[in-house]
Amino acid sequence: MSKFLTIGEPIALFGSDEIDKSLEDAQKFTKYLAGAEVNVAVGVSRLGHSTQYVTRLGDDPFGSFIEKSLVKNNIGTDYIEKTDEFWTAYQLKNRVSKGDPDIHYFRKGSAAAHFNKEILKTINWTDIELVHLSGIFPAISPESLSAFNMLIEMINRNQITSTFDPNLRPQLWNSETEMRETINNLAKHADIILPGINEGKILVGSENPKTIADFYLNQSEKTSIVIVKLGEEGAYIKQKGETIGTTMGGQHVERIIDTVGAGDGFAVGVITGLLEGIDIYSSVQRGNTIGALAVQSKGDNEGYPDKAKLDAAEKEY
Repeated sequence: MSKFLTIGEPIALFGSDEIDKSLEDAQKFTKYLAGAEVNVAVGVSRLGHSTQYVTRLGDDPFGSFIEKSLVKNNIGTDYIEKTDEFWTAYQLKNRVSKGDPDIHYFRKGSAAAHFNKEILKTINWTDIELVHLSGIFPAISPESLSAFNMLIEMINRNQITSTFDPNLRPQLWNSETEMRETINNLAKHADIILPGINEGKILVGSENPKTIADFYLNQSEKTSIVIVKLGEEGAYIKQKGETIGTTMGGQHVERIIDTVGAGDGFAVGVITGLLEGIDIYSSVQRGNTIGALAVQSKGDNEGYPDKAKLDAAEKEY
């Protein structure tokens, strides 16, 4: 049975093969499997952990591509529903030599945005040890937010550990105020929260990692650990009851190819460390390593390692 589960909207990603060309000018693209939560599922599965992914797909070529890609990555599809009423989301991403690429979504009104909550009632919780949640899925529609809240209730009822990555996508929300209030409210229900330093400025009003961590540790009795992602500087960890947290330095990367998916790769490190009983500091260090590997490959999750590659990278770094 699966030990890890996540819910989200998987996307067919068309990534430009041409460096520093705008999306309107680029002519050559490669198709990838993408989506924040599916990235995490790919990484967790690649490191040998049984994994299930919950979503709804359109009965169309993109939906079939995604389903085949999940199976290829040994990700369970027991809780995936397909529909011919709505279509599967896709996106375009350009390739840049510096900074973050431009991304354009085609996801409004998608199959996942019309998620059927009845799927959640079929989940077998017997062996699930950890559920990863992201702020993207509840942003895509009122139906997805309702399903997200229902899943949170089920996680708590079954006493399952949960991680939550805010993963802010302002373009999916009606306003920044709605985004901030909803995300922070959802975060109250997570055991471990993984905000980015830049997200902290929007959600908490500060780029100080201690201030960000204290906000989430103080707003909920349930939250026990906050890990603030600092980009190339690594990550800041603070546990409930601590006065001062700990900063784990990041790894130096000579050449960055694509920054998208680095944060999800970091989550993979933390989650797999927890599943394997590794202490939180070593788990975060693993997250830093996987994030460093991720930015050196095209595609959102192409750079995530298997166990052998991770072992080699940990020795190198």
